[in-house]
Amino acid sequence: MGSSSSSYAPRAIYLDVDGKVQKVVFSQHCSPCDIKELLCSSSNIPSTAIKMMDPEGALVSIDPTMPTNSPKSYNNTSKEDMFQIVLTQVAEQFGAFRINELKTEITSRLAVLEKKVEEGLKVVEIEKCKNDLKKLREEIASVNCLCKYNFSDDGKKVTPRRDVPNYPKYTLSQETVEALKKPTFDVWHWEHNEMLSCLEYMYHDLGLVKEFDMNPITLKRWLLAIQENYRNNPFHNFRHCFCVSQMMYGMIHLCSLQEKLTLADMGILMTAAVCHDLDHPGYDNYQINARTELAVRYNDISPLENHHCAVAFQILSLPECNIFANVDPEAFKHIRQAVITLILATDMAKHGEILDAFKQKLDNFDFTNEEHVKCLKMVLIKCCDISNEVRPTEVAEPWVDCLLEEYFMQQSDREKSEGLPVAPFMDRDKVTKPTAQIGFIKFVLIPMFETVMKLFPQIEEIMVQPLRDSRDHYEELKQIDDAMTE
Repeated sequence: MGSSSSSYAPRAIYLDVDGKVQKVVFSQHCSPCDIKELLCSSSNIPSTAIKMMDPEGALVSIDPTMPTNSPKSYNNTSKEDMFQIVLTQVAEQFGAFRINELKTEITSRLAVLEKKVEEGLKVVEIEKCKNDLKKLREEIASVNCLCKYNFSDDGKKVTPRRDVPNYPKYTLSQETVEALKKPTFDVWHWEHNEMLSCLEYMYHDLGLVKEFDMNPITLKRWLLAIQENYRNNPFHNFRHCFCVSQMMYGMIHLCSLQEKLTLADMGILMTAAVCHDLDHPGYDNYQINARTELAVRYNDISPLENHHCAVAFQILSLPECNIFANVDPEAFKHIRQAVITLILATDMAKHGEILDAFKQKLDNFDFTNEEHVKCLKMVLIKCCDISNEVRPTEVAEPWVDCLLEEYFMQQSDREKSEGLPVAPFMDRDKVTKPTAQIGFIKFVLIPMFETVMKLFPQIEEIMVQPLRDSRDHYEELKQIDDAMTE
């Protein structure tokens, strides 16, 4: 009996708080939480997040079995030094190493349940799943102990602000389905939710959801996060993202790329198109001239394009938005590198270099040659990125107004006010719609699309000829403007 009762005798540890010895007494019946509260209250620190370490720096479990010390053997340090050792996030002591495992397990269970709901179950089963989903979301929230959101460097959220269902599921008409495959698609008649549904359809239609074993709900969340991380610029906004992605989808069908490239290539092309201008601030070469934070971070090397890549993979790093979660790590490494390469290829400073490299491969182009295909994909995303003039005039012309508004209001006016050099094609005092477009169509668009036409002759009628017509249209407008000026 004696030995038994002594094992339950109170225990004590001693702390040095601002030079004073503070004794903390606890019994064997105290829970770890009780002991933590005692430690916090004794030190007058309003925190329950603590850890303790022995003199060798090893973590000590905070529980009734923890080792004690004596009034003479406490760590004689200042309050700040003492609590640098004692205080830290409670997660580090009580299961932080389990939180990632727990979140992964819950996310996995959540994915299975959501997939069942998406695929369709009996009404009773669906209601049960909905209740399970609600409980799982609460579990995830409870283990997400630091913050509900991840942030990019400038504090911008990269997770969706709405929960699933993120947007209504539209049933696309056969007419819309067919129109989506063509460059003539009118992108101005669609709301954001409808564009999200169209992008979702493209991923399903191309077989990408099946190829990469994507959870359909995760695809929805990812698309929503993408949309919410495009800014409301006049030009570089989510509608532009949709335009580029829809043109890529159209070129895949028009050029029968499914027969020449792999499904992995299709996924890389579409994902790069969707992500290519994420978080675009509305001005480009201003970055380098003004020595902005982005320009400094990326050493003046494609600062915006590098930023778009970074935001894209911040979003994909979130379990709830990772459409490639079920992809083999080595395969994902390849996808990541390929997507980065394509997004960086949209930097117009590299235009001549990329097009020349493609031209050199044209005479003996080999679809089984990895380097040839890489070069082709770079040219394809460049074509899609600046393809507005391929579209009918009534669809293309409003984009010119949007671009000029962005150039003038968000870039050249700012450059003038700061005494920075202004590119002539961005100066509101020198540019008109015809002068802005003629040179760009003649010397950039037509040569590039005609080069691609050598590999895919079928694009001449539906893509190259509209560019020639657009050039003629703006040259006529310029003649009218010149006549009026004279």
